[in-house]
Amino acid sequence: MKQVLYPANERGFNDIGWLKANFSFSFGPYYNPEKENFGVLRVLNDDIIAAGRGFGAHPHDNMEITTIVLKGALEHKDSMGNVGVINAGDVQVMSAGTGVTHSEYNPSSTEATQSLQIWIFPKERNIKPRYDQKSFVEALVHNQLTTLISPDKNATDTLWLNQDTTFSMGKFDAGQQIRYSIKTPGNGAYVFVLEGGVGIGGNQLNKRDAIGVYDISSFTIETNSETHLLIIEVPML
Repeated sequence: MKQVLYPANERGFNDIGWLKANFSFSFGPYYNPEKENFGVLRVLNDDIIAAGRGFGAHPHDNMEITTIVLKGALEHKDSMGNVGVINAGDVQVMSAGTGVTHSEYNPSSTEATQSLQIWIFPKERNIKPRYDQKSFVEALVHNQLTTLISPDKNATDTLWLNQDTTFSMGKFDAGQQIRYSIKTPGNGAYVFVLEGGVGIGGNQLNKRDAIGVYDISSFTIETNSETHLLIIEVPML
């Protein structure tokens, strides 16, 4: 097993008042030539967005974009005509393809929103833009991983991106052993500890630490405390 550690305290950080953002990979004002991507995973931004503020309309193309709201909500509008609110426990996916413009605002007047925005390089370029959203509040089972996104575009219980990627999430008690098997041969897995602490491959990871593992078919995660995990499986470049 090959591995790359991504300690939380080595992430980039930017505070512009209404937005406090941590960057796992080079983004905006943060540049680190050793942290450009993990396989096709290009961006993982861990954002806190102040009440009533957000990102104005801006364009994207040829990128697979996922938004996961951890706390609060985001109001989404885009040039495809989609308008809606992404609540905590919801996952939104958007294939920018040939080009799309969108905005995301925190609709609350009092509560900050905590969200993850994740960008993945597409499998096919210049496809027709698409948008989808799903709540996983009822699907999440304690001490189990739940698949949020899979490569199966016909699946009804998961979302789909234009890439051979699988997103899994779960909350676990201390003392659990989680065996994760790579779904698409040759893929690697980026394990992001949202809360708690785990051991992987002889490494101890705590809140907001991450590890990328590859050249494996499976690996084991051992939880040291109550833990909330996100696993992003991606093709390696």
